[in-house]
Amino acid sequence: MARKTRSTSKKQDDKTKTEAATDAPETEVTETPATPATAETASPAAGDAAQPMLVINGQYIKDLSFEVPNAPAVFTQTGTPPEIPINIDVKARNVQANIYEVVIDIRIDAKIKNDPAFILELSYGGVFTINVPQENLQPVLLIECPRLMFPYARNIVSDITRDGGFAPLMLSPIDFAQLYRQRMQQAAEAKS
Repeated sequence: MARKTRSTSKKQDDKTKTEAATDAPETEVTETPATPATAETASPAAGDAAQPMLVINGQYIKDLSFEVPNAPAVFTQTGTPPEIPINIDVKARNVQANIYEVVIDIRIDAKIKNDPAFILELSYGGVFTINVPQENLQPVLLIECPRLMFPYARNIVSDITRDGGFAPLMLSPIDFAQLYRQRMQQAAEAKS
């Protein structure tokens, strides 16, 4: 986003010194870039020179598998859209001090008329430096980190299914907060 600054100056006609000077306002627009706040530049408290709350150190494909077990027969079954159940899980583990690995596991078992069309398994990882209070750590690890990673994992799924001979599979956005609440509810029920 840019901020526009206006300045007005008076221009005098220098061609004829005998004529009266004409006052023609001229508007000049200059753009000054504004600095947006990001996860890396935001600080926990105003004026606090503390470390960033969340830093993405890297993202990577940890494991990827794509199979078409019923090829080439699966490509002769036209007109029937595949059934595509999608399973997603999020895991997090401490690597060292305040550095964590978060992994999104995606498994897709597509079928056409009960015959396997394709099987896709993706483990997409990210390494994050996280500086938040302990009570906020689990929500950051299991909601915010996967939310930042998901568009890249989604793109990989789309590209792999397209390159595997199928229509690109565009995963719908995932509500990681709802997944986190379900996980917490299941953990509470298991304790009781």
